[in-house]
Amino acid sequence: MKFKLKLKRKFERFSLIFICLVVLFFQSNNPNLKALSMDSYKDQMIIEELRLKVPADAKVAWLNAEKEVWDPWLSSQKGFLGRQLFWNKETEEALILVNWESKKLWKSILMSEVNLVQEKFEDNVKTALNVSSNPCELIYEGELDKQR
Repeated sequence: MKFKLKLKRKFERFSLIFICLVVLFFQSNNPNLKALSMDSYKDQMIIEELRLKVPADAKVAWLNAEKEVWDPWLSSQKGFLGRQLFWNKETEEALILVNWESKKLWKSILMSEVNLVQEKFEDNVKTALNVSSNPCELIYEGELDKQR
């Protein structure tokens, strides 16, 4: 009887250890565990995503201001790789995707400098449309990580 009890305990311990090892083995193959940490993304290409409300009657002024103000400034920034502009006729929204070599380089740009360029952009649009307020309202800004 004593022998059976000892054998039963050894079997329970073995089973528990076996179950733990199986769980650990399958966890090591979990893709989430192999994903890059957020800090690692500082050295990975990143895409800045901007959405603007751009009314149809302001579309040409918006595009011209992008070309005259943002293009030259962005081209002078370290880490800038290029950008794409999209406009949705139905929603009258623009999507701007700006490619950066790394999040670290993108975020190293001073906000005070960005704000000055934004002011020039808004002045350009207001002058072109002969209005007192900027019709191109920022409605969303975020970032996209390039997937492999």
